[in-house]
Amino acid sequence: MNRRRRRTWPRARFDERAPVPSLAEASAGIADGTLSPVALCEQALARIAALEPALNAFILLTADRARAAAATAEAEIKAGRSRGPLHGIPYALKDIYDVAGLPTTAHSRVLIGRNTPVADSDAAARLEAAGMVLLGKLATHEFARGGVRDDDLPFPRAKNPWNPLHFAGGSSSGSGAGVSSGMMALAMGSDTGGSIRLPAAFSGCVGLKPTYGRLSRRGVVPLSFGMDHTGPLTRTVEDCALAMQVLAGHDPEDPGSAPVPVGDYMSGLRDGVAGLRLGYARAYNIEAGVDAEALAANDAAVEVLAKLGAGIVEVAMPSLKRFEAAVWTIIHAESFAIHQQDLRQRPEAYGRTTRERIMLGAFVTGPQYVQAQRLRLSLMREVDALFGEVDAILCAPAHGAAPLAAESDDGPWRRAQPITAAFNVTGHPALCLPAGFAANGLPLSLQIVGRNFDEATVLRIGQAYEQATEWHTRRPPEAWA
Repeated sequence: MNRRRRRTWPRARFDERAPVPSLAEASAGIADGTLSPVALCEQALARIAALEPALNAFILLTADRARAAAATAEAEIKAGRSRGPLHGIPYALKDIYDVAGLPTTAHSRVLIGRNTPVADSDAAARLEAAGMVLLGKLATHEFARGGVRDDDLPFPRAKNPWNPLHFAGGSSSGSGAGVSSGMMALAMGSDTGGSIRLPAAFSGCVGLKPTYGRLSRRGVVPLSFGMDHTGPLTRTVEDCALAMQVLAGHDPEDPGSAPVPVGDYMSGLRDGVAGLRLGYARAYNIEAGVDAEALAANDAAVEVLAKLGAGIVEVAMPSLKRFEAAVWTIIHAESFAIHQQDLRQRPEAYGRTTRERIMLGAFVTGPQYVQAQRLRLSLMREVDALFGEVDAILCAPAHGAAPLAAESDDGPWRRAQPITAAFNVTGHPALCLPAGFAANGLPLSLQIVGRNFDEATVLRIGQAYEQATEWHTRRPPEAWA
């Protein structure tokens, strides 16, 4: 009697030093049967075991859960019940995202032992529904607000994979380190003043702060109700588009979520930039104090886009000082409102930097908060007016490459404010992606900002630039591992 042989995935040997494949690569491999979700999970766990002692990216590794989820995904896909292109692929969450049954610590003693959620955050629920495999929870600055030099926290700080002596970017530091080092191809972060884009810039990966209201913040520990955004960090722009296709959507349980239809982020991704009009905010870079290497990298990126057919014009952004006045008045006031009870009852549970930075909000008066909100509306209108002339704005996300961690500013009021925060004020979508390297070998980055809810065009521009350059193909040296 002839029997049909049952098809099985190959159990190929893998190199634990090899980064996990991108979302797009893994999705294609699983779809055509050349990559097993179980083998992919084991590769991710082996990569974590090899690098994690040096990087401190994880607060909680859920290896047993991941193995069980990968086995379930593999069985479902074999049975013809694929949930979509991300089914069976590992991911990780910044430890401010709730997952039912797992602790959420926000990297703080304040929440340890008292916050085990009974429900998933919206983002976790969407990724789980897509069949993704959770590897664990990632390091952050305490409550997404503390500093890199805090030595009084319950977990060590995440380190930069390009050079562990340098800042990994904050506050989604573990997310940037994990993606850049190849532990996972997708990690979720949050962005209140640049906390997705700065880790992407300093760690050499892709980070998207979507439009305010595009992604739900339900089940995410808040810092500032008016400035908080959630979003993905990924290996490539295409990966970011794949993640957004799952993550985006209205959530009626998040008061800040916008009931705006979600488009197809993949359909126009490879349409190129010919015919688009891009505004280069070079004077904004100079006003912000962007250093010569980062400015040259931005200039070169603009030239690449021009050669690809984009029309380039210089645009004048509102003064950086006006953005800083609005964003920090609002963040200080709102973060203190969230934390005032714990700060009064158990201030010693906070790290020093977090405590000092949040306590500044006690000095913000009602009239100052109202005036900051009025200024915010004015700045939103001014930047919206620029989009009447251009399809996107190009500028730097950071002053330069990642500074030494030992020299980072841990004071209550930072000497150099993150220049990414302008687009938390306005709420526009902003993408950071690799755009070169400094003389010391650390990554440099370009920021692409688009019209509200037009992440598709932002991703399209990022994809065209990424594919015309080779910066995204480089990986950290790992000489330190």
